[in-house]
Formats: sequence, structure tokens, C-alpha cells
Amino acid sequence: MDGSTATMNSQEPLVLAVPKGRILKEAQPLIEAAGILPELDFNDLDSRKLRFATNIPHLEIIRVRSFDVATFVAFGAAHLAIAGNDVIDEFNFAEIYTPLDLNIGHCRLSVAATKDLIASENPTRWSHVRVATKYPLTTRRHFASQGVQAECIKLNGAMELAPALGLCRRMVDLVSTGATLKANGLIEVEKIAQISSRLIVNRSAMKTRPTDTQYWIRAFSDAVENNRASAAA
Repeated sequence: MDGSTATMNSQEPLVLAVPKGRILKEAQPLIEAAGILPELDFNDLDSRKLRFATNIPHLEIIRVRSFDVATFVAFGAAHLAIAGNDVIDEFNFAEIYTPLDLNIGHCRLSVAATKDLIASENPTRWSHVRVATKYPLTTRRHFASQGVQAECIKLNGAMELAPALGLCRRMVDLVSTGATLKANGLIEVEKIAQISSRLIVNRSAMKTRPTDTQYWIRAFSDAVENNRASAAA
């Protein structure tokens, strides 16, 4: 059975949500290896379109903010998606099934602070700490495990400015090379989680469209294995 046969089993289109930005660049070879070729506008950086047809009948791709991918899947607007486990863990939707690690988008979710704060403070004596982050739930869980109440200030960008300007003692954000932290006088204090991108599926779609969803899980799994074999060769 090929992809066109799998998605012809239902009248409504199957929707695959993908994140904008860096992760999408890493995901595109896997998407193509799974047999999905989006329409030309998908690769046009000047296009304002967010919804795209593909070479597979009744399979569409939508392109959304990385932090919104899990929400689209959890509420059934998309049936499958590519999302980092930072987003998956932050929202912790019961409606999301995570069958496959795609082995892309590697980074880490970490706590960071300025050199001066690290030198002058003793975190073991804290009962409360103010933290800048776009991951408030994950951050609260992390500090609660250490017996510390985290007061989270929600920021969506320029996170590195917050500790330096006295907005908070700590920040929690994704770290790849650490170059941005270093450039802004910050030091990585501890790692909360290792991050990679996963294939996620709406649980209701798994039950109502098992042929379609299982087909694409296998297709992406094969693409990941082939990518791993090519890298090792």
C-alpha cells in the first residue's frame, strides 16, 4: 500500500502539522523520504500560505509556530505532527500519542544565570526563585522537585536579557551550542531535559483512522532508520 491508497480511505483530508523555523529544515528530508512532496509554495519563503496540498491525495500540511503544534494535534485540527519533546512535555496533553523519536532537532532545556548571581548565591537555601521562561509548567515542576517554588515570568524571546537586567534570578530556555548564553554573559547551570523532535498523533485519529495513521508512522519510522543508516555509512 502506498501513501495515496492510505489517505484515500477517508473523505476528510489527513492533516500533518509542521513547525516553522530550524526544525522544519531538519524535518524536510524526512518528510520527503516518507514520500510526501508539498506544493511549491511550501518552499517559497515569501509565501504567506499556511496550508499546503501534497502529492498524496487527501493529505495536507499546515505550517504553524513550533509552540502551537501540540495544540493543533490535541484538539484534532491536525492528525499528525512534528514537535519537540519540550513542547510535548510542557502541555502534557492526554490526547497526544508519541510513537516515534525522529532523531532531529537536538538541543537541551536548561537553567542559566549570570556569572555574578552564580558566584554570590546559594540555591540550596532557596524556598522561592523568580524565573524567566516560556516553559512555566516544566520550570515549576523542575524547581518543585528541588523543594523550591518557582515564580515564572512568561517571555517568548530575548530571554537572555532577563537575568542581566534584574528581572529574575534564573532563566529556562533551549540551549544548542551555548553561544547565545556566552555572548550575553550567562552560564548554563543545569540541564532539565534533552530535547529532540518527535512524530505525534492525535489519539482519536489513531482509533478512527488506524490505516492512515499507522501507515505514516511506519513511513516516518523507515525514513528515520534510512537516515540513521546513511549517517553511519
